Amino acid sequence: MYVIVYDFGTSAVKTCLFEISSTIRLICHTNAEYGLYILENGGAEQDTEEWWAAITKTTKSLFDKTDIRPSEIAGISFCTQMQGVVLVDEHGNALRRPMSFLDTRAVDEFKEGLGKGLIKVSGCNVFKLFRNLHINKTASMSVKDPVYKYKWVEKNEPDIFAKVYKWLDVNDYLIARCTGNIVRTVDSAFSTFLYDTRKGKEGWNIGLAKMYGVKPEHLPDLIECTDEAGKLIAKAAAELGLPEGIPVFGGGGDATLTGIGAGCTKVGQTHIYVGTSGWVITLMDHQAVDPLCSMTGVMSGLKGHFHYYAELETAGKCFEWFKDHLALDEVGVYSHKISISEDHGSKYNSLYEYLSDEVSRVPPGSNGVIFTPWLHGNRSPFEDSCAAGMFFNLKLENSKRDMIRAVWEGICFHLRWLLECESAKIKTSDTIRFVGGGARSPVTCQMLADITGRVIETIENPQNAGTVGAALLIALGMNKIESAEEAGKLIPVDAVYQPDSKNKAVYEMNYQVFRKLYKSNAKHFKALNGS
Repeated sequence: MYVIVYDFGTSAVKTCLFEISSTIRLICHTNAEYGLYILENGGAEQDTEEWWAAITKTTKSLFDKTDIRPSEIAGISFCTQMQGVVLVDEHGNALRRPMSFLDTRAVDEFKEGLGKGLIKVSGCNVFKLFRNLHINKTASMSVKDPVYKYKWVEKNEPDIFAKVYKWLDVNDYLIARCTGNIVRTVDSAFSTFLYDTRKGKEGWNIGLAKMYGVKPEHLPDLIECTDEAGKLIAKAAAELGLPEGIPVFGGGGDATLTGIGAGCTKVGQTHIYVGTSGWVITLMDHQAVDPLCSMTGVMSGLKGHFHYYAELETAGKCFEWFKDHLALDEVGVYSHKISISEDHGSKYNSLYEYLSDEVSRVPPGSNGVIFTPWLHGNRSPFEDSCAAGMFFNLKLENSKRDMIRAVWEGICFHLRWLLECESAKIKTSDTIRFVGGGARSPVTCQMLADITGRVIETIENPQNAGTVGAALLIALGMNKIESAEEAGKLIPVDAVYQPDSKNKAVYEMNYQVFRKLYKSNAKHFKALNGS
């Protein structure tokens, strides 16, 4: 059967056509960009009409690349960024631009919510925190969490807030636009931290909603990620160029689905993702939590399972920043290589491949240069919206190549830090699946193996793991696959990277320095970046 999955990232959608039989195969994909609007007050917003325009464009162009006909599509679903806020009216229309997971403007709302009180733990009211932890083993401990964005609109845009019918996330909004049904998937609901995970009590916890000042009537009905959310309605079908009535499935967030698409469908399997953000996740059949490291067990797309989740806010985004501002800004430095990479006769298919090759020319340890990948604050193992990136230990003899490698090493150092924090609480797997755009580079894969000391496995097209996960959930929802473990067998290993002991000493030395850089500079970050 054939299915379409829409992969909604921070700045673009990738629309993928899959064939699912005894294996899962990506037939083709198309891409389109949309805006991310960063505001002076810390806001980060997007536009639903830009999202929809990107969907309609990519869906129609998908069929220009293949002989598959729209009438052959058996189901559609979404894999999206999470912890956004989309406020809609009773018809599912967005009342304002969606607030992105990157939005940090709700500082006052956080202080009034979980941050207010005489007795605190990690800056949070101890009584409210423990109540939240009792109900779902997590809490809204960050200014970036959705509940504070919701409260920001209530306080600052009362006319808009008065029109709110339901509060959705990105995935839920797209489902509503396709089906006319306004629902939330359980993983989306959990990301609000108002969801009760206790056995027999699963669902919205109205007591928590009232504690945070959320109106219960704004909370939609819930569905599982494998459930059929509805059928494609006529208006959406006409705009997409698809037949009316195609089943639309729950799907979920990127952190929910990527591990499934990586093939980590057995309890205890760990995967690492590097895209715009980064994370370390281990699949569990129960929840674990570490409030001091801002880590918890979040809902998996597999019913009854959880992902023990630790996040790096900016991972691949750091490399993109370096590419845009240090590689491309100086016209004479890489211009000849750029022209080669754009030449069809070149051995490089992209600037990314060229820069990856440049990294391989620098010895492990980046000749002493260390980079901290906190370009938009940080989540785990410390929560600090004031934290920032830095190049540490630059000397006259260092080159731009050293800095390029240091960026990737810094990302890997932070991922090791997250992995060690997870391992202190639970058993992580000795062999780790590595997915996301960062896993396309053999240089980066080997670097991650050397720095973590773990065996690293990659899959074919690792940047598509989230969409593969959504496609597998469609197959599970349609009973085309018997079980989650059976779904994992459809994702074979493409390459294996063993840790190289020759690089251990230099990485260990740099890593220990890296670990100390935040503590040494936290007060300086606050002085420069605090409100």
